[in-house]
Amino acid sequence: MRQLNGVYTQKYNGRHDRVGHLFQGRYKALVVEKDAYLLELSRYIALNPVRAGMVSSPEDWPWSSYGVTSGMKPQESFLHTDFLLGVFSPSKVQARRLYTNFVTEGLDRESPLKEARGGLILGHAAFVDEVRKLIEESETGEAVRAEKYAARPPLSEIFAGVDRDDGIHEAVYRWGYKLKDVGNYLGLHYSRISKIAGKTAKSKT
Repeated sequence: MRQLNGVYTQKYNGRHDRVGHLFQGRYKALVVEKDAYLLELSRYIALNPVRAGMVSSPEDWPWSSYGVTSGMKPQESFLHTDFLLGVFSPSKVQARRLYTNFVTEGLDRESPLKEARGGLILGHAAFVDEVRKLIEESETGEAVRAEKYAARPPLSEIFAGVDRDDGIHEAVYRWGYKLKDVGNYLGLHYSRISKIAGKTAKSKT
């Protein structure tokens, strides 16, 4: 996706004699717990153009799959809607009606992305823990480390119910938090955090 966006932006800028970014923000992917959050995300995506004030109804946005999924527009050969509609009902007619109602009811709801842990994992606590374990067990490398740190728990969770020094060791060595960030959280200078982290590292080896 990064390559696709980059090449498209270069071609677009060249064609229209412009420079700079074309898309807002970088492309990113989430690990989503299917049963709990798939429907919420499908609704959120369909309603984005409406919330942005670009259209009055989700079916009016020409680049959305909502029109086809709801049955308001003809089926496209490249677009598969059976899985999503099947969550609502085995009857396609009833499923489309229920899906349309579901999307409409979401206009006043907040973005489900706010619940994503580390901006990467979206799901219940048990699901988040399972994904974290898989990331930790993955091969080392920059990409894996980036995912691991994006999925890390907040400092408040790391220090909950544990000894301070153990929490510092966990935050720094397991989850890659910067000394300054840990220090700001605990109200200590980063040099103090460094000494504590070094001390606990020696005691654990």
